[in-house]
Amino acid sequence: MTPAEDAALIDALVAASIEAGDAILRIRRGGLSIETKSDRSPVTDADRAAEAIIAAALAKAAPGVPVIAEEAVYEGRIPETGRTFFLVDPLDGTKEFAKGGNDFTVNIGLVRDGVAAMGVILVPATGKLYGGAVGSGAWRAEVTGGVVSPRRPMRVRPRPGGPIDVVASRSHRTKETDACIARYDVNRLVSAGSSVKFCLVAAGEADLYPRMGTTMQWDTAAGDAILRAAGGKVVTLDGKPLPYGPSGEPGGDAFRNPWFIATGGMDPLPS
Repeated sequence: MTPAEDAALIDALVAASIEAGDAILRIRRGGLSIETKSDRSPVTDADRAAEAIIAAALAKAAPGVPVIAEEAVYEGRIPETGRTFFLVDPLDGTKEFAKGGNDFTVNIGLVRDGVAAMGVILVPATGKLYGGAVGSGAWRAEVTGGVVSPRRPMRVRPRPGGPIDVVASRSHRTKETDACIARYDVNRLVSAGSSVKFCLVAAGEADLYPRMGTTMQWDTAAGDAILRAAGGKVVTLDGKPLPYGPSGEPGGDAFRNPWFIATGGMDPLPS
């Protein structure tokens, strides 16, 4: 795609995320219906409504490009993927959302040739909006009453010369994650939910986000793309870029991630 086509596509992702976010907040105000999926994670009617909105918007903005969306996958609807496809988590942080918290996001990512290339993340409760495309840079903005403020460029911190700031999962911390963090000289450790953790690193507000636990590709694609567009990286524990695309495992397991470390300007793997 040309730069102009990419710009138009990211505008479409922004519009879809805002419409989905509005639906999520409206449904929560009216009272949620919460179910438990086969993997024991919660799903709400807001998840499903947001996913339907995003799927319709992507079909219009990028006809023919496959969409791998979380709730559709758990219902057995998994299209074949080619070199280019979308990964969608319509409501990342459902546990936080269901408890009445605000640390949840709408994630829309685009994969090209196995790499997270473009992403948009919206925090519906606060109106914080993040986006980026590899090669074009990353940005942040605010959404108020459906209107998006001017986009402000966003860049990771330079390589720190001393202790680092770390962001880690609020609901899914593991002993392996804590062991990883212990290998670094840490100044500040912040707990956060959903894909906001990628955004904090991309915005230069943290240096490191390690994740030694279960995640799926729709959890990470948008944040990975934004962070990479801001000058950061997301790598597996052997130092390779986090891969995208089906692994060959059955069903949704085909889109399960390995453990990873996301960083700004620092080396993600300490010696």
